[in-house]
Amino acid sequence: MAYWLFKSEPDVWGWDQQTAKGAVGEEWGGVRNYQARNNMRAMKTGDLGFFYHSRTGLEIVGIVEVCAESHPDSTTDDPRWDCVDVRAVRPFVRPVSLAQIKTDLRLKDMVLVNNARLSVQPVTDAEWQIICALGGTQP
Repeated sequence: MAYWLFKSEPDVWGWDQQTAKGAVGEEWGGVRNYQARNNMRAMKTGDLGFFYHSRTGLEIVGIVEVCAESHPDSTTDDPRWDCVDVRAVRPFVRPVSLAQIKTDLRLKDMVLVNNARLSVQPVTDAEWQIICALGGTQP
């Protein structure tokens, strides 16, 4: 299993909207960055990801699961863009803020710290465990 981080502006698509989709989940569409797209192409069903509120909030608020592997993004007719589907697994007991992540030396190499603009990014096993612990949430 691999771990990921999915960034979304909560006023565009937030955790509450994601959880409302239930077990069927929702397409993670609209991504127009090649590196983020390639990350989604590498995902497998069952991979887990952090749901991160960007712009406002700046915090990890929950865990999602990839429920459909890479397929054409329905938000465009351009064949270059793919996406995956994700479903909510569980919320964080305590959201983990970007400020917390940046001040934790164990997370200094995390993509979120060093490339904050990338909307879909990998998370290492160690980073996953640390952030889940900070959030009081079962990995």
